This record gives sequence, C-alpha cells and structure tokens, in this order.
Amino acid sequence: MYNTDLPKRADLPTTGKLLRSTALAALIAGGLLVTTVLPAEYGIDPTGIGRALGLTPMGEIKMSLAAEARAEERVATETAPAQPVAVAPTVRAEAAPVPAPAPAPVAVAALPPAAVAPEPVAGRQDTVTVTLKPGQGAEVKLTMNKDSRVRYEWASAGGPVNFDTHGDPYDAPKNFYHGYGKGRNELGNQGDLVAAFDGKHGWFWRNRSGSDVTVTLKTQGDYTKIERVL
Repeated sequence: MYNTDLPKRADLPTTGKLLRSTALAALIAGGLLVTTVLPAEYGIDPTGIGRALGLTPMGEIKMSLAAEARAEERVATETAPAQPVAVAPTVRAEAAPVPAPAPAPVAVAALPPAAVAPEPVAGRQDTVTVTLKPGQGAEVKLTMNKDSRVRYEWASAGGPVNFDTHGDPYDAPKNFYHGYGKGRNELGNQGDLVAAFDGKHGWFWRNRSGSDVTVTLKTQGDYTKIERVL
C-alpha cells in the first residue's frame, strides 16, 4: 500500500542537530527583527543597519502617521457632542387626597318678624253705604267713649272723593275742631280710630268729580251708635 520506504534511524537528525537548527533559526529571526522589521515598521533601529538600508525612515513615517491618526481620533472624541444620558423617569408620589375642610357655618341674617295681623277688635260691626252726587257731601259719626277703638275701612266706587276724619265732644264749643286725618282725591282709607274724648267721631266725604260716587264704610269696634248726620 505504501510505496515510500521508511527512513532508517541513522538517517534521522539527532536531538542535538534539532536543537542547533532551532537555535540558529531563532538567531536569524532575531537578527531580521532587529535589523529590518523594527526599523521598517516602528522606526526603531538599534543597530543602524536599518537606516543604512533605508528602512528606518520608512518606519518613522509610519509611526508619525499613526500618531497623527491617534491625535485626530482623540480630538474628534473630545469635540463630539455628549451623548444624551438616559435618565430614569421620576416617579411622582401621588399625594394622599386631603379632605376638604368642613364648610364654615354661614351666618344667616335674622329675618324681620312677619307682619303681625292686627288684633281683632271686639264690639259691634256695621256697613254703611252713601251715594254722593257731584259736589255733594256726607258725614257719618260714631258715638264713642274716650280711648275706645274702632277699626274702619272705606272705599269709593265711581271716582275719588275728599275726606276729613274728625271728632266732636258733647256740647262742643263753637268752631271746635279735632282732626284725625284728611285727604283729597282718594279712593279709600283704612286704619284704627281711637277716641280722644267722649263724643262723636267719624268721616266727612265730598264728591268733587262730575259723576255719582258710592262710598262704602265698614266699622268694627267699641262704639254704641253709628248714624249719618249730613
């Protein structure tokens, strides 16, 4: 199968020869490294042979170019804009809800007292109706004792009238007059009449319009008699 003859043991190199050959090859490689490789690649020429052979300038040029390249790279790195730094998102703690303050008590203005209905007046009640022609007058009187009270209300239908509320004591002197109130062109009036003395107290009306008017008087209170005296 194999046509090649195996070498004889005597033909094989001895260990000593192998060691010497290895040493010689190492010396040759070292010499080439020092005299050619270092000067040509790195500009290092410890023996001067590389400069003599023109290899050292070549190595110096290579080293200069490499140094310039490194310098340019360093400058580019220093002047490059800073890369944005990723900042972890800030987690804002949700504040616990603050309970709304209780509403301050609202001062409620005191309401004015409701209008008090007038106290009922005890006594008799009457309604008198008087019709007045244009220019005509009429008078209705109540017989009352001093401090007696009468609640009254009168209204004129058909037009306004002039009125005079007054009182006369018994056996009044001539030209005596005591008034409680008067008005002109009125359609009505109401209130309480309190007798200032014993006597007759009441109302006088005169029609100053051009047509008939009807005056209706309602009275209630402390009096003994009601009559039309005019």
